[in-house]
Amino acid sequence: GRRPLPVTEGLVEVRLPDGWSQVCDKGWSAHNSHVVCGMLGFPSEKRVNAAFYRLLAQRQQHSFGLHGVACMGTEAHLSLCSLEFYRANDTARCPGGGPAVVSCVPGPLYAASSGQKKQQQSKPQGEARVRLKSGAHPGEGRVEVLKASTWGTVCDRKWDLHAASVVCRELGFGSAREALSGARMGQGMGAIHLSEVRCSGQELSLWKCPHKNITAEDCSHSQDAGVRCNLPYTGAETRIRLSGGRSQHEGRVEVQIGGPGSLRWGLICGDDWGTLEAMVACRQLGLGYANHGLQETWYWDSGNITEVVMSGVRCTGTELSLDQCAHHGTHTTCKRTGTRFTAGVICSETASDLLLHSALVQETAYIEDRPLHMLYCAAEENCLASSARSANWPYGHRRLLRFSSQIHNLGRADFRPKAGRHSWVWHECHGHYHSMDIFTHYDILTPNGTKVAEGHKASFCLEDTECQEDVSKRYECANFGEQGITVGCWDLYRHDIDCQWIDITDVKPGNYILQIVINPNFEVAESDFTNNAMKCNCKYDGHRIWVHNCHIGDAFSEEANRRFERYPGQTSNQII
Repeated sequence: GRRPLPVTEGLVEVRLPDGWSQVCDKGWSAHNSHVVCGMLGFPSEKRVNAAFYRLLAQRQQHSFGLHGVACMGTEAHLSLCSLEFYRANDTARCPGGGPAVVSCVPGPLYAASSGQKKQQQSKPQGEARVRLKSGAHPGEGRVEVLKASTWGTVCDRKWDLHAASVVCRELGFGSAREALSGARMGQGMGAIHLSEVRCSGQELSLWKCPHKNITAEDCSHSQDAGVRCNLPYTGAETRIRLSGGRSQHEGRVEVQIGGPGSLRWGLICGDDWGTLEAMVACRQLGLGYANHGLQETWYWDSGNITEVVMSGVRCTGTELSLDQCAHHGTHTTCKRTGTRFTAGVICSETASDLLLHSALVQETAYIEDRPLHMLYCAAEENCLASSARSANWPYGHRRLLRFSSQIHNLGRADFRPKAGRHSWVWHECHGHYHSMDIFTHYDILTPNGTKVAEGHKASFCLEDTECQEDVSKRYECANFGEQGITVGCWDLYRHDIDCQWIDITDVKPGNYILQIVINPNFEVAESDFTNNAMKCNCKYDGHRIWVHNCHIGDAFSEEANRRFERYPGQTSNQII
């Protein structure tokens, strides 16, 4: 009880209709412990100090409810094992035995003590070959597997709790609570690597299970498999709460600090509080994704909590709780004081997920020398390099790298601009409204990451250009219409429209990386920001450009990414 959460060891108790009961340990096996640990969110079990618990058991009253438990070790839940209940009139319960005791090994995310962490880090670990994407909570998401240095999804045919549990335990969680089918965790993009996965439940990796390699006709991304895993109880959600909101999914964030006997609740300074910090707060609260991270919360002023106890919070977005994020520590400093400038969140169980169609960029890239007299509007919208200001207007030209961008929404909620229609800005020159100041960044980088040219695209019009067969369009820009991208639709910015380019007039011949980042300032919440960047290799010889090897930032293995970054460039126009 004195150890920090999560509790990894102790007497096993099960809840029966008349309350909590212990389990008789006669015939208790490691398989039984494996199942119990899986239910409690731990991937594996270890031997327990039986002598200590025998001494403990002598001093306690016991109420046995179960006996004869015989698991195979592959079950996702104890109730699926062979077992017997004691009847009400059984007086001699568990003669010669004692209460069953289990000790579990936490996964890397939850290793409770530094000793366990060291032990786990000492094992050599290669790159994981399985991952979860787009889950609203830890331990859930679309299952993706690594094959031939590329990540792809798993088809849901024959997908069951056994296979899902193998994935969960492989990733350091417990057994699976649910095996999800029908792209319940959003659709992937790119390859589908596996189908008809049949696990016994004893495998250490999904790749060890019998499976079929897939062909294109077999399956579509609408059948992507997902999982929800059992997680250890850490108590993190008891150290955070929301106040003043219209529903339980929104409000001013309050956190609990201090040690035993001196616990107190306080507020978080709103300086630099954004979507990434809000994502962590919503995850810790168990409320899913963040819709908004708010720096002012005067309209939610309620309650008597006025002290700011946390400031300078900076999260990467992957943390399980706010205390894992960087922050100022005990000495808080806040530029804007007062409770009105404290942090708030609006959480949601669903979110959008934008993804760029990388192959289209590769297919459509070309160079155009565009006369300056045709670029007045583009200059006004800041779509040219800064050297264009000193050009001899309207004579001369700018060299532009043009390409098409097709942006898909593969999430579970529509992508909507952060600002409402009342604050969209009308641009007379192009005759349209901008609903987001910066929607995408376009950059040309040297292989070591130095920017040599950049462009940016305001979302002058977010709309459904095309949709999947069973989805109807909801957003279009004409007549001051609502802007957004519906789930299952995509927005196409053609190569021949203004600002759909990078001004490379000042770029010298050489080997470069073309990088496109969608929603770069995290202005709109998404379920997954790791797939917002796309990169291509390109060679520019001063006259022509070759663009190839375009891929989403998280689509390759770590080794393939390293090879991409070490790319020496083309010696001819033959792309191998």
